Formats: sequence, structure tokens, C-alpha cells
Amino acid sequence: MRTVRLLAGVVAASAMATSVVVAAPAHARDTWTTTTVAEPSETTVEFGDTIDITVDVDSQTGLPPTGGTSTLLALRAGATEWAQVATTTSPGASFLDVRPRMNTTYKVVYAGHVEADRTKGDTYTSSESATFGVDVSRRITHPSAGFVLKGKVTPDYRKKKIVIEVSKKQDEGYKKFMTIRTDRAGAYKVTLPRRSGTWYYTVIVKGDARYLGTGFAWRTWVS
Repeated sequence: MRTVRLLAGVVAASAMATSVVVAAPAHARDTWTTTTVAEPSETTVEFGDTIDITVDVDSQTGLPPTGGTSTLLALRAGATEWAQVATTTSPGASFLDVRPRMNTTYKVVYAGHVEADRTKGDTYTSSESATFGVDVSRRITHPSAGFVLKGKVTPDYRKKKIVIEVSKKQDEGYKKFMTIRTDRAGAYKVTLPRRSGTWYYTVIVKGDARYLGTGFAWRTWVS
């Protein structure tokens, strides 16, 4: 009888040990979807100016992914394929001092991320922001005073029209005064008449598919 009791005790102890091992669950890997939001500091700029683009990459967990790259892509006016502008290894990092060369559509693509621990690490899916546009106007230079207007229109404005309008009132009544053309370098020059009284002029560069229109206001007076 003693031998039977001892054997039963050993069997019971083995059963308890086995049940403890089985009860320890393995950590399941999770897959989380992500969202990417991108916003520009400006949506209209003059040629040569820069913008900043803020980026927010979030996940189902309520926290940003722990890794992965974000890439800024651009589709310039007239282009059919997206071009890479910049990439960062910090998913939510902003893109600073971005310089649009012409009217451009942008988006930010997050590539996704798989955490390094293959048994416990989670997976974050890729995502991309909505597209947004930044319009660019050409730049026109001019003097600060006088009857001689001269300067340059950039970029790509060789031998193109500049329209000048005139009015006796600052805010209304403008009529076409003359049309001039830039030279091969995009430069222009015109001498305004010395008419008595005060006159108001607008110098207008029309827009096109790649650039917004631009221009400036001018005033002359002869007592």
C-alpha cells in the first residue's frame, strides 16, 4: 500500500508541473493600421519662397508608430509621375524649407514598419496623406519710385507680354494703357508719361498652367 501511495503522489506532481507550462501563453503579434496627415504652412507663394510641411502619423493604438520612413512626393504642373522630394526616418517629422518651383501637388507617404522582435513585435501598415496643392506666382522686380519702370520677371518669361493699366482713381476705373514685352532674359523697361496730377498704374503679368499671375501697383504725380 505504501508503494501505491508514493506512485500516486509522483503522478500528481508531474501533472501539476505540466499544467503550469501549458498555461503560459505566447504573446500574439498585432497589426495596426495607420493614418497620415500633412499640411503646408502656405498654399500660395512667390517663386523662390519656401514652405514648411507638418506631418502627423498616427495608429490604431492612439500612438504614433515606433519607426518607419515618411516620404514627401511632388507632382509638378504638367507632370504625370510623382517625384520624391525628401525622406525622413522619423514618421511624424516635418519637412522644412520646401521650395516649390511651380504650381505643385504634394502628398506624404508613410512606408509602414515591422518592429524588430519577430515573436513579439507589432506591424504598422503603410498609409498616405490626402493630396494638397501649392500655387506659385512668378516674381517681378521693380524700382521704388520714378517714371521709369524696369525690372525682371522670373522664371521663364522671355519675350512675353506685360499689360499696364491706368486710372485717375486708386481703387477703380482702370483701363488698358499699353502692352510691352520682356526681352530674352525676362527683363522689361518702360517710361511712364509725366502727366499733371496723380495717376495710378497696375503692371500685370498674366498666369498660365504653371504659374499664377503677378504684378504691382504704381503711382505718379506731377504738381
